[in-house]
Amino acid sequence: QVQLVESGGGLVQPGGSLRLSCAASGSSFSISPMAWYRQAPGKQREVVAHISDSGTENYADSVKGRFTISRDNAKNTLSLQMNSLKPDDTAVYYCAAFAGRVYWGQGTQVTVSS
Repeated sequence: QVQLVESGGGLVQPGGSLRLSCAASGSSFSISPMAWYRQAPGKQREVVAHISDSGTENYADSVKGRFTISRDNAKNTLSLQMNSLKPDDTAVYYCAAFAGRVYWGQGTQVTVSS
């Protein structure tokens, strides 16, 4: 079992930065691939960034060079540093863990607007 709680969302101006965090509990965290997804109003949930249990990172084309995913297995945390934010980045962001099944957090709202 894995429980996930996101934090760090909010309102930011275009060009600004935010850092999302995901606190995980459960014994499977350190051996689980993790990911950040997002879902904008009226759109399907999409993967933003993925990190393997060994730290290999992959990003959606739309965020490459702007977002960085990282994990701290000792602290059971997953992070997403988001720079140069655009209005199109506005969405609810979800943390996900893949440990036999997909576990989801409750989501955190990110709004990019002037």
